[in-house]
Amino acid sequence: MISTEEKAKIINDFKIHDNDTGSAEVQVAILSEEIERLLEHLKVHKKDVHSKKGLLKMVSKRRKLLKYLQKTNEAKYVEVAKKVGLKVQSI
Repeated sequence: MISTEEKAKIINDFKIHDNDTGSAEVQVAILSEEIERLLEHLKVHKKDVHSKKGLLKMVSKRRKLLKYLQKTNEAKYVEVAKKVGLKVQSI
């Protein structure tokens, strides 16, 4: 899990306006950080099936958010994907 301070830093980096905590950009950034941490956990604990299932849910949710972002604002999609470290796919 991400600590409160780290989550606040991610929100601060990706927010659209001052009170933004739940936009698609912020959610993608937070999910990406959680996915990275869970991948590190699974490298050590290969048989942790419950965490693997959670990882798959997070990846699916991030994919859906990115798809939505790509449909609504492609420039923002490209920016967020590059910032987070994902490959950018064009339509």
